[in-house]
Amino acid sequence: MTVTEGESAKNRLVSGPGTLLVWLYGVMVVGAVSRSIYQIATEFDRAPLAYSLSALAGLVYGFITYTLVRGGETARKAALVCCAAELVGVLTVGTWTLLDPSAFPDATVWSDYGMGYVFIPVLLPLSAIYWLRKARTV
Repeated sequence: MTVTEGESAKNRLVSGPGTLLVWLYGVMVVGAVSRSIYQIATEFDRAPLAYSLSALAGLVYGFITYTLVRGGETARKAALVCCAAELVGVLTVGTWTLLDPSAFPDATVWSDYGMGYVFIPVLLPLSAIYWLRKARTV
């Protein structure tokens, strides 16, 4: 494998739709992290579970963004696992907030399947999983 082929395989995750995924995950990092930092710093006692889950979501988004930018097969596999975990989190928290709203006195990023974020939190991992499976190196 030449350097050019290696570079091509490494950068494949951020080509085409991968570029949009990196941008969307980057936006979600900023939104989730800044929101959770403010809420944890100012009103943590009001909804500690919700604010902690939003912080966790921000960390997950950050890791996925990093792996997409890093590229390569190992990063692709790590991002795929993380996106699957993210989807499980969104579906679990989304369902939990609908079944027991009293458990969440304030919304998380994943509440109601991400309705407060235009459902991007549920659509993003589905899109990323599709892209990461398609972008696998042969």
